[in-house]
Amino acid sequence: MKDKVLLFINGDPPKSFPKIENYGLIACTDGAFHYLKNLNFPLDKLDFISGDFDSHSGSDENVYDEKFIYTPDQDKTDFHKALEIIVEKGFKNVDVLGGSGGEQDHFLGNLTVAFGFKDQLNIKFYDEFSEYYFVPKKSAVKGVKDKMVSLYPFPTVENITTKGLNWPLTNGNLSITSRIGTRNFAVEDEVSVEYEKGDLLIFIGRNYL
Repeated sequence: MKDKVLLFINGDPPKSFPKIENYGLIACTDGAFHYLKNLNFPLDKLDFISGDFDSHSGSDENVYDEKFIYTPDQDKTDFHKALEIIVEKGFKNVDVLGGSGGEQDHFLGNLTVAFGFKDQLNIKFYDEFSEYYFVPKKSAVKGVKDKMVSLYPFPTVENITTKGLNWPLTNGNLSITSRIGTRNFAVEDEVSVEYEKGDLLIFIGRNYL
């Protein structure tokens, strides 16, 4: 069984869809269900639709009733509750579409939710501009030459060293309140990142699924 999840949440709809046969589980929040229907996504391929259903209405509730998981907890976002279901189902890797765009507080909230699950799930966001995710303290990405690479501390990173970037770092520090590492670009096919303390988001110019 494929160990990767494709999750649609209620931000900007994707311009295109990845190959759904590459995923072992496909799901969406109730808000994303609207745009999937409008984009003619094969709704029968969804394994579950979760949320408090405050943004869903329509006859499709009857057709796909067995796939709806009602999660009414107002102290958590629909994204958060969908990730909890994914953890319960035993998956580890999650590709998220619809995480950005629209109201920017939602975007920041989605990053915060992903941060809370970073020790349980490998979450990658994809949008029209880039892919982005939290990177472990020692990591490398390949196939990125000439692409934009931004490093964003969440909120601080200590003793970071990078290789393969036009403006490399050597035992540097990043902080959301002073120095961040955005709008760099890769001069090598592989970029490596290593740091000692903190948490780091990486944004890589669009390489869509």
